[in-house]
This record gives sequence, C-alpha cells and structure tokens, in this order.
Amino acid sequence: MQLLEVINPSTGELLQRYQTESSAQLLSKIEISAGAFQGWRRVGIPQRAAAVLRLGQVLERDLSKFATRISLEMGKPILQAEAEVAKCAACCRYFAEHSAEILAAESIVTEARYSAVWFEPLGVILAVMPWNFPFWQVLRCAVPAIMAGNTVLLKHASNVAGCALAIEEAFNAAEFPEGVFTNLVISAEQVPEVIAHPAVKALSLTGSEKAGRIVATQCGRELKKIVLELGGSDPFIVLEDANLNLVVEQAMTARLQACGQSCIAAKRFLISGKLIDAFQDSLLARLKELKIGDPFDRTNQLGPLARADIRVENENLIQSSVAAGAKLVWGGDRPLEGVNAAGFFLRPALLRDVPPSAPAFVEESFGPIFSLTSFRLPEEALALANQSRFGLGASIWTEDPEAAKKLAAGLDSGMVFINAIVKSDSRLPFGGVKASGYGRELGIAGAREFVNIKTVLIN
Repeated sequence: MQLLEVINPSTGELLQRYQTESSAQLLSKIEISAGAFQGWRRVGIPQRAAAVLRLGQVLERDLSKFATRISLEMGKPILQAEAEVAKCAACCRYFAEHSAEILAAESIVTEARYSAVWFEPLGVILAVMPWNFPFWQVLRCAVPAIMAGNTVLLKHASNVAGCALAIEEAFNAAEFPEGVFTNLVISAEQVPEVIAHPAVKALSLTGSEKAGRIVATQCGRELKKIVLELGGSDPFIVLEDANLNLVVEQAMTARLQACGQSCIAAKRFLISGKLIDAFQDSLLARLKELKIGDPFDRTNQLGPLARADIRVENENLIQSSVAAGAKLVWGGDRPLEGVNAAGFFLRPALLRDVPPSAPAFVEESFGPIFSLTSFRLPEEALALANQSRFGLGASIWTEDPEAAKKLAAGLDSGMVFINAIVKSDSRLPFGGVKASGYGRELGIAGAREFVNIKTVLIN
C-alpha cells in the first residue's frame, strides 16, 4: 500500500493524503461489484432510469459542493467547474430518457420466423479516468454503461482522489444498490490486478497515449474489450473567408478551457496566410487582457495547471519549439502578479510560424500554448492537419459550409466541427482514430460499447 497525495495547484499546499487499498480490500470490492451485476442486470430499464435521474438531481442539488472540489484539486476556474457538474446532470437525464430506445431489440428481416439483435450487459466495467474533467469523464463513461445493466469500478487519477470519493457519494445518495458504482482507491501499479480478475469484462480508459498502449496490451493478453480515448493535437483551421472576430473569440475558449489541459482543445492553429497577421494581433490583444489567478475568483478566466510537472513540461515544449524554428511572440512565462507564487500558474504562450517538425506541432501540448502555422490553399491546410499521429477532433472556420464539408471528408479525425469548437455532447459519439484511440463514448455508439450484441433467430 502507498499514500496518494492531493495538492492544491493554486497554492502548492497539500490538501489530503489517501491510503491505497490492499489486495484483499480490492478483491472484496471487485467481488461485491460482480455480485451486484447479477441483480442489476435483471432490473428493468425504467428502474435503472429512475436511479440515474436521482443521480442527476443529486448533482444539481450539491453542484456548488462538487464544483468546489473540482477547483480545489485541479485548479479549474469555478465557473467552468460548475458548468462541468451541470453537464453531468444533463448526461444523466439524456441516457435515462433515451436508453430504452437505444437498447431495444432490433428486428432484422430474414427468411426466419424471428431474427433480431439484442443488447445485453457484459458485467463489471473498469473505468480508468483522468483528472482534467474529473466529474464529466467519469459520468459520461459510467452512466451509459450502468443504464445498459453493467456495474462500474472507478480508478481515478490520484490527484483528484477527493473528486472520486465525491462521485461515489453522489451514487450512494441517489440510492443505487451497493456495488453498482464503486470507487477504487488504488495506484496505477494495481490496475493490472483489476484487469486480470475474471469478473471484470471490459475497460474504458481516457488518458495519455502511453497509458493507452500499456492497458491495451494488458487487455489484449486477457482478451477483454477496451475503449481508448487518448491524446489529441486538434487542428483549428481558419480559411480566408472566416469571420475573424468570431474565430478569435472561439479560439480563446477552444484553447484555454481547463487551462488548455483537454484532449479536444485546439492545439494547432492553421491560419490562412491572408488572415494570420490580423488573427495574431487580435488574439494577442485578448491574451494580454486575460485575468489569471485564484480559480475561486469569478472574474478570473484562467487558473493554474494541475501539477508542477505539467507546467515544466509546457515550459520545455515552448523552449524546444523555439529551438526548432518557432517564434515566441508573447507569454510562456510564470506570471509574477495576481497569483500565488507557490501555485502552478503559466501565462499563455503565443507561438508563430511553428514548423511541422517542432514539438508544439508534433506532440500533444497539454497547456495554454497557441501554435500558429500559416497555409496558402485549403489543400495545404488539409495536409498539415493530417500530418499528425493523432486524430481526435478538428474544427474548420469559414463562411462556406459546403466547402468545409468537402474539407472535413479528407480529415483523419474522429470528429469535425464546422464553425464551432470541438466539444462532447451526450447525443453524439465521441472518440478518435490513429493514436487518439478507438471505440466511442456517448451517443448511440457509446451506449452500445459495453454490451453483448447478441443475434437471436427462431426458425
């Protein structure tokens, strides 16, 4: 066993230590979850929906408490934290209202008397979740899986251990049967033990490319299904006819939500050569006015990075990108005024003329770094966008949606948003291709990831 430390990123102060569970405690929780599955799978969808609706009500009732925990543990501005919890409640309502339709048997016309596809639960699902959206990432995975009749074990990121316990408390407050949702206070080194357990039938991981490769290998060895939502280096493509004021405003949101620590944050800004100077000037003016500081101050727009090592990684990426030929126009330093000196704050960096060989173009920049690269023709923008091992999301900005749709058809990406920033939506499938992973969350596709798609035929 070991201690998990939760640090307040705004102050650098220790919030709490949590003792990880022993193998015996872990085994007990897995067995309780497996036992709960046998009962939960037989509960009708209307009864499951009633429980999930109660969960949504608990999230709304205690929204302020949960949002405070998010801001304390990972530094997200309180307004963003409140929006995250509200989004989780909306997710509960959506799947409570639509799962009966999504999971209904599908009749197939054949020569047989009866032929259909049934959607039945698999069993215990392990969710390995990240810290950047500590409530939303968990709920968007767990709610559809539980509505399908599965039970869920959560292994959350250690730096948001308090959020993990709060989510479990919300399920308990919603009167779910014991074992339907269970938080595991364990280290990363204990995850293989959970994967190997016969009761655990599948895994969902949202995290880094490195973590995805490790757990995918383990699941392959155990012949267990896995859904991977990994890193992204989303292109933000601005064509020459785009509405510049709208684009710059949306670029700020697309890059700086959660202090840029989002897999679907815009990371590579591919700007038409005819607009790049005006885009840079407008963006720079907005960045200079940005309020950085205490996430509980509702006037602040940017909080700290979640951990000290993440700030160092961002600083190193900026320096190595400049060494590779990018120009640092502004920022990338540690602000000296208006913030706690012991916190993990970083002023947004604006990089110009970032070559495709620079780390800011090649790697996933998980922080407030704007990387600008110009292009002449849409075909060149498409080639630059696809010049990445990642393929999660992409956005295109233009006054010609039909031209954008043609461009979207050529993008190697799981999601393309035209004149809108990339975001998750309970109604739409979420996921990527290439090194961004495989499988889907949310939407019909996500709701059917952790089910046995069973063919039933009567002659």
